[in-house]
Amino acid sequence: MVAETAVQPRQLVLPLFVREGLAEPYPISSMPGVVQHSRSSLLAAVSEAAELGLGGVMLFGIPDFKDATGSGAIDPSGVLNLAITDVVAEVGDALTVMSDLCVDEFTDHGHCGLLGNDGQVDNDKTLAVYAEMARAQAHAGVDMVGPSGMMDGQVRVVREALDSAEHTDVSILAYSAKYASAFFGPFREAVDSSLQGDRRTYQQDFANAREGVREARLDVAEGADIVMVKPALAYLDVVRAVREAVEVPVAAYNISGEYAMVEAAAAHGWIDREAAILETLTSIRRAGADVILTYWAAEAARLLR
Repeated sequence: MVAETAVQPRQLVLPLFVREGLAEPYPISSMPGVVQHSRSSLLAAVSEAAELGLGGVMLFGIPDFKDATGSGAIDPSGVLNLAITDVVAEVGDALTVMSDLCVDEFTDHGHCGLLGNDGQVDNDKTLAVYAEMARAQAHAGVDMVGPSGMMDGQVRVVREALDSAEHTDVSILAYSAKYASAFFGPFREAVDSSLQGDRRTYQQDFANAREGVREARLDVAEGADIVMVKPALAYLDVVRAVREAVEVPVAAYNISGEYAMVEAAAAHGWIDREAAILETLTSIRRAGADVILTYWAAEAARLLR
């Protein structure tokens, strides 16, 4: 009766991976219970998400072919754009269909942007690709795009691209405070990452909280509808600070490494798995997140029932 914080299925978003050419789901070894989906198994997953009353799904595409510019990200026949159309046709308005707006899964070097002659990420050239990617995803039918590359000015460019293409109703979940984290490791297996080096030149220093708040405010000014902190558990202080600094909804991404740690400990019998899942998600809500992206979304919804 007096519990101060509650988690509801509508506040949870389920990230899903779809891989080009798969005939059946392929398990991700570092994330027990999570798979790379085929186009057909993806539809079963999103149908279940809708039935459970989740707030949305976030789609990530894994192509067969990668190149230096991530051309598959803007190809109307690319795996992610086809998956968006498939999912929208399957679930309609039953939940929010979101898509990752970044080229890292599509580039042969694995970075979130195009590289210049010096081997460094070229921020402005990357923004031009993000604009094309936003238009392609909107044309495919997406409800909300998630620019996640941490390029300066990415929200403004995406908003302008959507509006100029008359997709004013497509909203933006901005990856605003995304930190260069050690906890991303399992995700790189999930998307078959080709990353060379690291992303510390464009993702944030994990020591900096005020910078995360500043980035969130900048994204709101550029047109973000929701701002996000990623990762969640090691950055609950940033979630709280961002919640207090902005008036739009705040999301937090309970990322792959956070998921894998609980699953590994539970597999050894060291913790009560279901209790740990609910405690984890409640802690993120308690810190101030209105929306949580989590690989436990479907299971948590069943537990909450």
